[in-house]
Amino acid sequence: MDELVARVRHALDQAGFEVVGGVDRRMTGLQVSGTPAGVLVAWATSDGFAALAADQSGGDCRGGMRVAVQAAVSGLMTSLGYPAMGTPNGDLIVLVKDGEAG
Repeated sequence: MDELVARVRHALDQAGFEVVGGVDRRMTGLQVSGTPAGVLVAWATSDGFAALAADQSGGDCRGGMRVAVQAAVSGLMTSLGYPAMGTPNGDLIVLVKDGEAG
């Protein structure tokens, strides 16, 4: 699974995403880590962003931003041949390509 984590990190980096480390909800940014199912890609916003977004839109737009980030990452990974599926909490699981070792 370490190889797949490295490939996903590299693809995200090359696409211009800033990957900040393993999954830790206290850290902000795009986070990548291995799981038994594949590679978990999570995105966490800062409290400052949430406050700014609430001031601008009159509500919490983190859910909408999470959907946009998930769609962008999913689109990138599927364009590279990696199946991806969303999780109930808005994260993404990237799976191994057919015929490729994890």
